[in-house]
Amino acid sequence: MTTNFQLFGPAHLMILGAVLFFAAVLAVIHRRLASGGKGLRLGLAAVLVLDSVVYYGYLALQGQLTFPNRVPLELCDISLYLVIFALFTLHKAVFDRAYYWALAGATMALLTPNLLEPFPSFGSVQFFVQHGLIVASVLYLVWSKQMRPQPGSIVRAMVTLNIVAIFIGTFDYFFKTDYMYLRAKPQNASLLDLLGPWPWYILATEGVTITLFLLLYLPFRKTQPEIALSPASFSPGMQTGSGPEMD
Repeated sequence: MTTNFQLFGPAHLMILGAVLFFAAVLAVIHRRLASGGKGLRLGLAAVLVLDSVVYYGYLALQGQLTFPNRVPLELCDISLYLVIFALFTLHKAVFDRAYYWALAGATMALLTPNLLEPFPSFGSVQFFVQHGLIVASVLYLVWSKQMRPQPGSIVRAMVTLNIVAIFIGTFDYFFKTDYMYLRAKPQNASLLDLLGPWPWYILATEGVTITLFLLLYLPFRKTQPEIALSPASFSPGMQTGSGPEMD
């Protein structure tokens, strides 16, 4: 629906800046805590759980918690639960999915919000709070050096994402919903507007997603360290062309 929210206006830019600032503050506090910041991490997970409970409680009070239109099947919903699990457990495989899905998905939602209510209202503010917390939590885990995507994580994240999309696409087909925008584009302006009509924008999204995942992994690529030459390097026992063992 059309709302009064100005894309990249002063309020929007302040929200985007606040997400980055919040993540940076959490990371700094974590590094300075003598206890290692476990309480901070678990507290953040609890905040995300509470926020989700409040949101669905609000929908229930408004009589909007209905099936099949209010099922948590958007990519950001799934990312939220993965992020919560990663915060509680520091599970590497879960974080591998949460990292890409959150930073590629929830960030896009923050940049091009599909608001269902006028701004500001509880629903529109909650939209930014929830998506902002998802992004900030992932950045906090990375910037505090608690977690990082593992080698091969791009492939795992893409394969899992497509499996999830098949399941949700089947749900959309039978219940005439539009989770993950698999049946139609959002009404508000979004990146999908540049990718052609249905169903071609779905195929184009695959290429965009892979590109985003590759860009997100760039900061974590390992480059082969330079080998310092020494007399030992020329000992007879060394094999020609051998190098340092890479992870």
